[in-house]
Order: sequence, then structure tokens, then C-alpha cells
Amino acid sequence: MTIKPLADHILIEPMKKEEKTKSGILLPETAEKESPEQGRVIAVGPGKKNNSGNVIPMDVKPGDKVLFTKYGPNEIKIEDKEYLIAKEEEILAILE
Repeated sequence: MTIKPLADHILIEPMKKEEKTKSGILLPETAEKESPEQGRVIAVGPGKKNNSGNVIPMDVKPGDKVLFTKYGPNEIKIEDKEYLIAKEEEILAILE
């Protein structure tokens, strides 16, 4: 299945945080975990339209590693895989 985001939406594959604490303790899968804040961009929409009807191009592109707001993106599940859909304004930075 192919997903094509609309307007200024971005499809993100969340990056899993390490399952080990700084002191070396492994965390079980049942441990409560916070939402991820980093991910890889899978697809982007064409961009948001301004008041004149012109499309403003997106600053991110597929393959970019991004930092986003913790609770902004919406979680979706497609074919047993979890993704996030965020607006461009929820992306804080591109990680290089």
C-alpha cells in the first residue's frame, strides 16, 4: 500500500529509543515508554497553499531524519507497522 500525504502533512516512521538505561539496565517491553521524538520521513505532501493559492514547498523530504514535538503527530497503523502523521509545523529540526 502506498500512502501519499496531503497538503503539509508528513508520514514519519518513528525511531525506537534504546531499551537500556544509562546504567546498563535492560528495560522490558512492558515498561511504560514515552512517545518517540525522532523519526525518518517516509513521504511528504506537496505543501500548504498560501492566501494566493500558491503551494509553499516543503522543507523536509523523504529520507530526512527529523526531530518533532512529542505529542503533536497522530499515530496510525498500516499493515501491522506503526507510523506518525505530522504537520510541517510540528517538525522542529532536521537531524544531520
